[in-house]
Amino acid sequence: MRIAIIGAGAIGCLVAAYLKEKGEDVTLVGRSGAVKAIRENGIIVSGIRGNLLAHIGISDTLNYVPDLAILATKTQDINSVLQDNSHLLQNSLLLTIQNGVRADSLVARYVPAQKVISSIVMFGATNLEPGKVVHNFEGSWVLGSFFNPNPSESLLSVSLVLDKAFPTIISKDIKGMKYLKIFVNASNCLPAIIGKSMQEVFSDLAVSRISIAIWKEAFRIIDYIGIDLVSLPGFPLENLTKLTSMPSELAAQVFSERMKNLSKEPLYGSILQSIMRGNLSEIDYINGEFVRLAEENSMQAPLNKILVEMVHQVEKNNRFFSKEDLIQKTKELI
Repeated sequence: MRIAIIGAGAIGCLVAAYLKEKGEDVTLVGRSGAVKAIRENGIIVSGIRGNLLAHIGISDTLNYVPDLAILATKTQDINSVLQDNSHLLQNSLLLTIQNGVRADSLVARYVPAQKVISSIVMFGATNLEPGKVVHNFEGSWVLGSFFNPNPSESLLSVSLVLDKAFPTIISKDIKGMKYLKIFVNASNCLPAIIGKSMQEVFSDLAVSRISIAIWKEAFRIIDYIGIDLVSLPGFPLENLTKLTSMPSELAAQVFSERMKNLSKEPLYGSILQSIMRGNLSEIDYINGEFVRLAEENSMQAPLNKILVEMVHQVEKNNRFFSKEDLIQKTKELI
């Protein structure tokens, strides 16, 4: 299987390196900085599995028809990527890995829906320099389809290949899992606002209380609309329901302990990583998704709305807020 990974960030580089190590035919498509660094030095992986150097072909445009294209960009970049490359992807399988629930519908505007495979990555990685990746923690890779709940032969074939890098799981309800994954990612906005690692940020119980409030607000919206959330590997639905039903102080303590011990290496989250690399983040597809759902159903999500606005201010001004600023701006909503 010829595999093109479009996007040379944390997940794209990590997957490329591990698949290459297992003998797969992998190439990367990335931005100019990543192209230069990876051509010169390869992909340098460190972290939980030790050190790995992988030499992989990379270019700034896709120049062949792959059997499988892994779309490892942010959701906001999907349109531009597929406008440039969809003519080469009409007969390829296309795997989405984006956070949120919008990616698959966007991709299906450009390629046949039956060719789109949805996925959720439960492993974590950090990429702050082109071509250098820290593998922070292990996890499985969930595969499924937004458009066909029954696993196709193509999906099974892809799962066998990707299983060489991370253990794969096939889901018949990946949409419900993706909505729960938004909750998993929703607290990533807080390190992005303050500009510090998740371990540093969530050591503070006042900030951890904001995380619990994010979940409580979002869970009310999801419950009112009637969206069915489905447990993820490593994150059962009861993690959410138990913490949102606890007293906030106790829930914040439990949440803080989990987040502080998630990785030995500093963990920044996808939103802050984008900002640190000078790119726009995917905040509109994470916390912004809760805001959108609330507005569409004549509800309000004031906490998530203000956090989305704060992230956009950080992106615009290239200046982080202090922890005190964050607490002050959200205190009436906690």
